[in-house]
Amino acid sequence: MKIRSILGALVITALPFTSVWAENMTPEDIQKLVDEAVTKRLQEHERREGVTERREGTAAPQSEPGIGSLPEVGRERRTESQPALSFGSSGSGRLVYAKPFVSSPKAIVGGYADIQYRAHRNGVLEGYGNGVTNGFDQQRFVPFIYADITEHVKFASELEIEHGIRGAGENEISLEFAHIDYLVNEPVNIRAGIVLIPIGKFNLLHDSPLNDLTDRPLVSQFVIPSTMSETGAGFYGTFYPGRTSKLDYELYVTTGPCGHGPDGAPRINEESGTKNSRQRKCADSADGLDINNGKAISGRVAFSPMLGVEVAGSSYYGNQSPSSYNPLSITAIDWTLQKGPFEIIGEAAWAYSRGNSRAIPGNTLGNTPGSLLTGINTFNPLAAPPQRMHGFYLQGNYHFMPAFLAKLSPKRFGEGSTFTAVIRYDLVNLNRDNRGENQGELEQISFGLNYRPVEDAVFKISYQYLPKSFNPNSGQRIHDGALVISAATYF
Repeated sequence: MKIRSILGALVITALPFTSVWAENMTPEDIQKLVDEAVTKRLQEHERREGVTERREGTAAPQSEPGIGSLPEVGRERRTESQPALSFGSSGSGRLVYAKPFVSSPKAIVGGYADIQYRAHRNGVLEGYGNGVTNGFDQQRFVPFIYADITEHVKFASELEIEHGIRGAGENEISLEFAHIDYLVNEPVNIRAGIVLIPIGKFNLLHDSPLNDLTDRPLVSQFVIPSTMSETGAGFYGTFYPGRTSKLDYELYVTTGPCGHGPDGAPRINEESGTKNSRQRKCADSADGLDINNGKAISGRVAFSPMLGVEVAGSSYYGNQSPSSYNPLSITAIDWTLQKGPFEIIGEAAWAYSRGNSRAIPGNTLGNTPGSLLTGINTFNPLAAPPQRMHGFYLQGNYHFMPAFLAKLSPKRFGEGSTFTAVIRYDLVNLNRDNRGENQGELEQISFGLNYRPVEDAVFKISYQYLPKSFNPNSGQRIHDGALVISAATYF
């Protein structure tokens, strides 16, 4: 009200000097003119105040994600001192509301979802009889919950729901990660909980909206079983060794792999690679604890000499046997090269499951401990389960936006939207110990094109040429081809 009075007085004072002043104007005309001028000035004042407030309340833009505080949530409802939590709280039915986030909300809920349509030449999709050749699938619905507890305490979690349309027991629901971070400083920070294992880059950045092709690389499916996460604790941080260089690291001690079934049969095989050795797949330990009191160690070091270039090495090592020492080790390198609209990314990994081809003590397979498990979990009846695996992928991306589309529809193809042409070559060998015809090689060449109206959402189409593929319904090595169409978005 005070601002309106001041502005009104200023406008009335200025009226004699304006060109609209005339002797024949009535008092009603003058009042209308004053009201219009005051309203206009107030709107300009409020706009300026709003911009100033946003600028003061928004953190400076960062050069990369994952740095700084999360946005304020429920800021207007917070007070400088919150009531202390106490077991002595009373209120019977109201006790369910005795939570700190009710009076002081801090959490941010988001996530991503994707849907895809696939059409294969062969019946490789799971279905009746020998499988089906095509179908739709809501493959993932993934809610995230992030929170700023204090300036130094953060919480992050991801709940993954795969193939949600299926009935209970047929879909997969799991905590992909859920950890508490204590930020000490940029070089050293502490993390504890269910953590993403830092083996390769794709295991850390695997969200569907991030990736330019629908399917994950073969090496990230079978050699590094993305998504790979385990319960544990460790450290992460960033150093700056030079004026333009950066060094990132992560180091964790976690629960470890689960490489054998209840009967002692190896989980690592030619069909699924290392997938079933993940902690989440371990039926031997229903409560999620270790199967052998051993712990795994994993770490990744990434060096970026300049913006747009990064090379990283990572490793994972842990005992996978409940009754002997049979460690699983995975070593990987990954690279990212960016120059203008061009990108070259890739990853290579080597896995060694020591003793995976031999019977472990306490097995119920009828094999003497240490004897060769010929024909068990292999396609070749004369071969043993694999010990060594390796694979890699190499992918090139080109980002572009045709000028005629931007001119035709600036709202749909304007700033922030882009097309990406993609080509990727995948090759894995899931049994390097078997030199025979069925040695476990998978090969794939993918050609893709996608459109992003914004960076957070993407529509993809690709064709996959699979000269060396596998049909899980028949257990046979085949040649195949597939058309894959999908959409994915953060929300």
